[in-house]
Amino acid sequence: MLRLLVLHGPNLNLLGTREPSVYGQASLPDIDKSIVRRAGERGIAVQTKQTNVEGELVTWIQNARGHFDGIIINPAAYTHTSIAIRDAIAAVALPTVEVHLSNIHQREEFRHHSFIAGVALGQISGFGPTGYLLALDALAAHLEAVSKASRPRTAPKNKPTASRR
Repeated sequence: MLRLLVLHGPNLNLLGTREPSVYGQASLPDIDKSIVRRAGERGIAVQTKQTNVEGELVTWIQNARGHFDGIIINPAAYTHTSIAIRDAIAAVALPTVEVHLSNIHQREEFRHHSFIAGVALGQISGFGPTGYLLALDALAAHLEAVSKASRPRTAPKNKPTASRR
């Protein structure tokens, strides 16, 4: 069974009330419920966590090694500032998908740069809460493909043939 860790960064605990014109109406508990539901449908174990503290995110990323197969992270504002989170993701070498509710490339110039993108498997932005589900599906597909490719191949079994006499 695949095990995924979903991390939410600063201010995401305010979703549903924080700038709904930018981030939508869904609360973080609503988003987490949809993630858990999708993971259950796919037979994936998932754990979700949120913090406003950069060091806590770094610790959770470091502790993920050996316990999770991949990470989905919305680093929020730390996307544009945190080399520590970037380095933690690089250090654990777990496939990671970066998610943003809004399209960071259509927003203020300072939001266009992501320190995380360079060490992430991919980035999904601009699809609101659906972005987390897209990330879950994409990360699961990636991990399943890697697992399938790393399985030893067995030689085809010879089928008995009928002989005529």
